Amino acid sequence: MSRITTHVLDTSLGRPAAGVPVKLEIEKDGGGWKELSRGATDGDGRHAILSPPDILTEGTYRLTFDVYTYFQSRREESFYPQVTVTFEVRDSRQNYHVPLLLAPYGYSTYRGS
Repeated sequence: MSRITTHVLDTSLGRPAAGVPVKLEIEKDGGGWKELSRGATDGDGRHAILSPPDILTEGTYRLTFDVYTYFQSRREESFYPQVTVTFEVRDSRQNYHVPLLLAPYGYSTYRGS
Protein backbone atom coordinates (compact mmCIF):
# COMPACT_ATOMS: atom_id res chain seq x y z
CA MET A 1 0.00 0.00 0.00
CA SER A 2 1.35 3.43 -0.94
CA ARG A 3 1.29 6.11 1.71
CA ILE A 4 2.18 9.65 2.62
CA THR A 5 4.57 10.19 5.52
CA THR A 6 6.26 13.18 7.11
CA HIS A 7 9.11 13.92 9.47
CA VAL A 8 9.54 17.25 11.26
CA LEU A 9 12.99 18.30 12.43
CA ASP A 10 13.48 21.36 14.63
CA THR A 11 16.68 22.75 13.13
CA SER A 12 17.03 25.31 15.91
CA LEU A 13 17.49 22.43 18.38
CA GLY A 14 19.02 19.87 16.05
CA ARG A 15 16.43 17.22 16.94
CA PRO A 16 12.99 15.89 15.98
CA ALA A 17 9.94 18.04 16.64
CA ALA A 18 7.52 15.93 18.69
CA GLY A 19 3.86 16.80 19.08
CA VAL A 20 3.39 18.88 15.94
CA PRO A 21 -0.27 18.61 14.87
CA VAL A 22 -0.55 17.78 11.17
CA LYS A 23 -3.52 17.42 8.82
CA LEU A 24 -3.69 15.79 5.37
CA GLU A 25 -6.21 16.97 2.77
CA ILE A 26 -6.90 16.30 -0.91
CA GLU A 27 -8.18 18.85 -3.39
CA LYS A 28 -11.72 18.07 -4.50
CA ASP A 29 -12.89 18.22 -8.08
CA GLY A 30 -14.45 21.62 -8.53
CA GLY A 31 -12.38 23.23 -5.79
CA GLY A 32 -12.12 23.08 -2.05
CA TRP A 33 -10.37 20.54 0.16
CA LYS A 34 -11.42 17.32 1.86
CA GLU A 35 -9.72 16.28 5.09
CA LEU A 36 -8.36 12.74 4.97
CA SER A 37 -6.55 12.40 8.28
CA ARG A 38 -4.95 14.23 11.16
CA GLY A 39 -2.61 13.45 13.99
CA ALA A 40 0.63 14.62 15.56
CA THR A 41 4.29 13.78 15.17
CA ASP A 42 5.69 11.18 17.56
CA GLY A 43 8.80 11.41 19.75
CA ASP A 44 10.97 10.93 16.68
CA GLY A 45 9.17 13.74 14.82
CA ARG A 46 7.50 11.27 12.45
CA HIS A 47 3.92 10.74 11.40
CA ALA A 48 2.85 8.04 8.99
CA ILE A 49 -0.28 9.51 7.55
CA LEU A 50 -2.24 6.61 6.27
CA SER A 51 -3.50 7.71 2.96
CA PRO A 52 -7.15 7.91 2.08
CA PRO A 53 -8.64 4.93 3.65
CA ASP A 54 -6.65 2.23 1.94
CA ILE A 55 -5.74 3.57 -1.46
CA LEU A 56 -3.59 6.52 -2.43
CA THR A 57 -5.04 8.20 -5.50
CA GLU A 58 -3.50 10.63 -7.95
CA GLY A 59 -4.27 14.25 -7.19
CA THR A 60 -3.22 17.37 -5.32
CA TYR A 61 -2.67 17.00 -1.58
CA ARG A 62 -1.69 19.33 1.20
CA LEU A 63 -0.16 18.86 4.61
CA THR A 64 -0.85 21.57 7.18
CA PHE A 65 1.46 21.69 10.19
CA ASP A 66 0.23 23.60 13.26
CA VAL A 67 3.63 24.99 14.24
CA TYR A 68 2.09 27.63 16.51
CA THR A 69 0.97 24.89 18.91
CA TYR A 70 4.42 23.29 18.79
CA PHE A 71 6.30 26.49 19.59
CA GLN A 72 3.76 27.56 22.22
CA SER A 73 4.32 24.25 24.02
CA ARG A 74 8.02 25.15 24.13
CA ARG A 75 7.21 28.72 25.27
CA GLU A 76 9.00 30.04 22.23
CA GLU A 77 7.94 32.79 19.85
CA SER A 78 7.70 32.03 16.16
CA PHE A 79 6.76 33.86 12.98
CA TYR A 80 4.59 31.30 11.18
CA PRO A 81 1.44 29.98 12.88
CA GLN A 82 1.19 27.17 10.34
CA VAL A 83 3.08 25.68 7.45
CA THR A 84 1.17 24.36 4.47
CA VAL A 85 2.87 22.14 1.92
CA THR A 86 0.91 21.43 -1.26
CA PHE A 87 2.12 18.67 -3.58
CA GLU A 88 0.99 16.38 -6.38
CA VAL A 89 0.75 12.62 -6.37
CA ARG A 90 1.27 11.55 -9.96
CA ASP A 91 1.98 7.87 -9.39
CA SER A 92 -0.27 6.32 -6.76
CA ARG A 93 1.98 3.25 -6.51
CA GLN A 94 4.82 5.24 -4.94
CA ASN A 95 5.32 6.36 -1.35
CA TYR A 96 5.48 10.08 -0.71
CA HIS A 97 7.68 11.31 2.15
CA VAL A 98 7.40 15.05 2.80
CA PRO A 99 9.84 16.21 5.51
CA LEU A 100 9.68 19.63 7.15
CA LEU A 101 12.79 21.36 8.49
CA LEU A 102 11.49 23.85 11.02
CA ALA A 103 12.83 26.81 13.00
CA PRO A 104 10.95 29.64 14.76
CA TYR A 105 11.51 32.06 11.87
CA GLY A 106 11.86 29.83 8.85
CA TYR A 107 11.23 26.43 7.29
CA SER A 108 12.02 24.33 4.25
CA THR A 109 10.70 21.13 2.78
CA TYR A 110 11.57 18.64 0.05
CA ARG A 111 10.46 15.30 -1.36
CA GLY A 112 12.21 12.62 0.66
CA SER A 113 12.49 8.90 0.19
